[in-house]
Amino acid sequence: MSSYTSENPSDTILPLKEIPGSYGLPFLGPIQDREVAYKEIIPTFEISVSRLFTDLEAELSDKGEANFNAISDKMSFDLLFLLFANTSSYDTECCRRCSAKLCRNRWIGFAPAASWGAIVAEEGGVTLAGINKMSLAKSVVWEALRIEPPVTSQYGKAKDDITITSHDASYIIKKGEVIFGYQPIATKDPKIFVNPEEFVPDRFVGDGEKLIKYVYWSNGRETDDPTTKNKQCPGKDMVVLLSRLMLVEFFRRYDTFNVEVGMLLLGSSVTFKSLTKTEI
Repeated sequence: MSSYTSENPSDTILPLKEIPGSYGLPFLGPIQDREVAYKEIIPTFEISVSRLFTDLEAELSDKGEANFNAISDKMSFDLLFLLFANTSSYDTECCRRCSAKLCRNRWIGFAPAASWGAIVAEEGGVTLAGINKMSLAKSVVWEALRIEPPVTSQYGKAKDDITITSHDASYIIKKGEVIFGYQPIATKDPKIFVNPEEFVPDRFVGDGEKLIKYVYWSNGRETDDPTTKNKQCPGKDMVVLLSRLMLVEFFRRYDTFNVEVGMLLLGSSVTFKSLTKTEI
């Protein structure tokens, strides 16, 4: 056990749980035993996401529409609170120094609930083995991260003279020069992706999964792993796992929905206008 400490005695001091497994977060670093992590994170996520759907339905009922951004931010905070402090942020005073935002996905109108429901029933619940059988869920998450990466720009300084090669030419970068990259130029490359501006849910299903090496949202190829020797996002696998879980949990509960999508300075705004629950 460890604790949050502060030089200011008025700050809340909370006991923190260690999170086992390999799904490290940026401030925790990579950890190794994945199977232990799944057992901890999946049921904890289900607790938080159930509250998200309760809040979503309540606001939609009361106001005729629901601001998904605010509700998902509240749920993201609650998930971290459960993981770190083993208690819900709904039940305690929250430390004002803690904040977190997980990626907001662009949800699309398709209905895989029947096939996913069959897998969940076969597994006796939402499990890692079951999630890994849902190839469409993986594809949808990768496609969301491809078409709208959460961080579009990266930069760094060349440590040595290097040559960058594109489809048509090569460019020499001298040691010490600053390199800037704008991800959508690569992730919407028409020589790699057919109809690159179109959201294609099954783009990465089957043989299409070979294309994930061209998805760079984590500051590295999706086929690479973050290490202490690179600058790839340490929470890469966590983001993909939680996004897949959100997708599966959403379509287990709802058949159809209507949303209004707008643009923010960073990301999108999503307002739910209607929800139709899945018939059990």
